[in-house]
Amino acid sequence: MSLMTGDEKHGPAATSTLDVLWVLYDKVLRVRPGTVDDPGRDRFLLSKGHGPMAYYAVLAAKGFVPVEWLGGFGEYESRLGHHPDRVLVPGAEIGSGSLGHGLPIAVGTALGLRAQGLDDAAVWVLVGDAELDEGSNHEAIAFAGAAGIERLHTVVIDNLSATYGRAGGIAARFEAAGWSTLSVDGRDHAALCEAFDAPHPGRPHVVVARVEPKFS
Repeated sequence: MSLMTGDEKHGPAATSTLDVLWVLYDKVLRVRPGTVDDPGRDRFLLSKGHGPMAYYAVLAAKGFVPVEWLGGFGEYESRLGHHPDRVLVPGAEIGSGSLGHGLPIAVGTALGLRAQGLDDAAVWVLVGDAELDEGSNHEAIAFAGAAGIERLHTVVIDNLSATYGRAGGIAARFEAAGWSTLSVDGRDHAALCEAFDAPHPGRPHVVVARVEPKFS
């Protein structure tokens, strides 16, 4: 991450996600550089796309993009923009950064995979707690729970930046809609891995990853 400069105002958005991203790509996701076009791969959608430096760093560490690209982050000729672009960044499933889009897209992706009989493919989406202020996410949460979309997984980075949120309220919001829910320390790799692997038959699953407050 130290190779990327020029977007310091979104530094907390990146550092808050680093541990979650590493555990997902190192221990959980069934996707590798050679399988980014495999229909049966797991899908990871970065909804929290306005701070993608940690995402790019993990993709580089895992061989999806060359490490040499990191030094040009945000430059005019670089593929690594201040928001990720799915047609420019190998391994990126969506273009993101507009708050509230990722979870609804993940719901549609999971439904599409289920309709094609690709039942082994999991869909993971990472959102920020402030994104849950957006109404589109409320609709996605309600629908996914009612539809029992078991292959849908959401990770919420909770750094206390939501305008309308309340402490402890994130998991309760999902649980009320029928989701399986767990809350863990977002810096504890073992706890994250255990939470990501927790069984949740017949229900979508959310992990609330608590990290230090954004402006602490």
